[in-house]
Amino acid sequence: MLKHFDPNTIEDENLRQIFLYLLNLVETQATHIKTLQEENQILRDEINRLKGEQGRPKIKPNTPPPDLSSEKERYQPKPFRRGPKHHKIVIDREETCQFDRSTLPEDARFKGYHEVIVQDIVIQTNNVRFKREKYYSPGQQKTYLAPLPRGFEGEFGPGVKAWVLDLYFSGGMSEPKILEVLSQAGLIISSGQISYLITEKQQEFHRESAAICEAGLNSSPWQHLDDTSTRVDGVNHYCHILCNPLYTVYRTLPHKDRLTVLQVLMGGKPLQYQFDEVAWMYLEEVGLAQKWQVRLRVLLQSSPMSEAELKQIFKQELQGVGEHQQRWIKEALAVAWYQSQTEYPVVQLLLCDDAPQFHLVVEDLSLCWVHEHRHFKKLQPIVSYHKDLLEKFEKTFWDYYRELQAYQKVPDPIKAEELKLTFEKLFSQKTGYAALDQRLSRTLEKKTQLLMVLLHPEIPLHNNPAELGARQRVRKRDVSFGPRSPSGTASWDTFQSLAATTKKLGINFFNYLHDRICHTNLIEPLADIITARAKDLNLGASWACS
Repeated sequence: MLKHFDPNTIEDENLRQIFLYLLNLVETQATHIKTLQEENQILRDEINRLKGEQGRPKIKPNTPPPDLSSEKERYQPKPFRRGPKHHKIVIDREETCQFDRSTLPEDARFKGYHEVIVQDIVIQTNNVRFKREKYYSPGQQKTYLAPLPRGFEGEFGPGVKAWVLDLYFSGGMSEPKILEVLSQAGLIISSGQISYLITEKQQEFHRESAAICEAGLNSSPWQHLDDTSTRVDGVNHYCHILCNPLYTVYRTLPHKDRLTVLQVLMGGKPLQYQFDEVAWMYLEEVGLAQKWQVRLRVLLQSSPMSEAELKQIFKQELQGVGEHQQRWIKEALAVAWYQSQTEYPVVQLLLCDDAPQFHLVVEDLSLCWVHEHRHFKKLQPIVSYHKDLLEKFEKTFWDYYRELQAYQKVPDPIKAEELKLTFEKLFSQKTGYAALDQRLSRTLEKKTQLLMVLLHPEIPLHNNPAELGARQRVRKRDVSFGPRSPSGTASWDTFQSLAATTKKLGINFFNYLHDRICHTNLIEPLADIITARAKDLNLGASWACS
């Protein structure tokens, strides 16, 4: 009966409002019933567990869960064109295929060759017995051995070392599978040796990863940031993904609060603290009591101080401050120091989702439109009228998104004002579907962050690069569960950073690893490549004009 029902056809306004109220009540009750059913089942399972029995088995339903992806609506397919690829193939050898002349007719004449390219690969060992010259000096009572070529230190050469790292971090393979592959190729190697090759003596790679982070932060005033969970030796940690079009850096830390975000933006360098007007504004924003703000202004100076010095001030001078207030003060002082320091690049705009830890950290925040759409995608109305309203709004949502994309290509101040007015009209409308109207008003409050692209057209409208980076960590986590030691955590962060950055720069990851292990240095430092390409791309053009 309700499938084609439209309350707008009711002429009596009071009666129409009653019907709208009842429809929203049905939606609210349906949502509450579903939530209570899920909570009830959890309680039943817990009661059964306490009785020594088993809970309800986790059987996946035949119908898939609601799809929160927006790819179908956002993505505009391009016509498929199959281009030639032979010019990309490197020819390693040529071989002439000949006829047995006796099988040909007598009048057959030679007409040249018909070329066919076939790709193949050879996987085999390249074991080397080095005969190192040995000399002994009776006068110095010392033995001299001729040095091995660079990269051949230890039991395995640069090919094995690079291949293990490539398979583990770029190929996403587990250590047991790498052991299986290498053993089948003819190598005599143990699982412990593979683990050693992955985690130990990687200081040069760690240094290059740190240099990539600094160069990447210098390459543009805006950055993507996201995080995903990672277990380190069975303990919950968080992997933070910092990136832009030229690089990607991973950093695994125990928390994901504002102080951790600052630590990520500082490339892992220790934080310092100072009190200035930025800190004062931060504390007013979070609502710290006025008496403590005045007390801080008297106690603290604008010069930076260390973690130990701040702890001493809390212990001696601010004993009455509660735990939450201490955290606010610490975050405010850290943010103030970060934005004023000149030793490390300062991010001016973060492109991220609307998680609270990203707010108040940098000068500007740009929110992801794809994340914002997920809030609407989570609405699962059961009334047909509400489904139609939601479907109509989603179409309008993506039409507006494409208008923003068109603006990015041809920025225009008049068009920017039109888009602002359209935004207000779109998200201030009242549809009569209560859950949708509530969601619209929340989006309207984020107008400044969602329309930051009107000020800076070069920034993306979404946070997909960081999301894709997080997906790589999730895939690695699914295969290898997580690192088990500090050195393993450092290796995961460093080599995933190097693998992702070389891919963005168009560099073969295996060739890069082999080059660094052999110390041939035919590939420039990645930080230098990022710096050079940043000048060509000019990722901060709108900042330069302002």
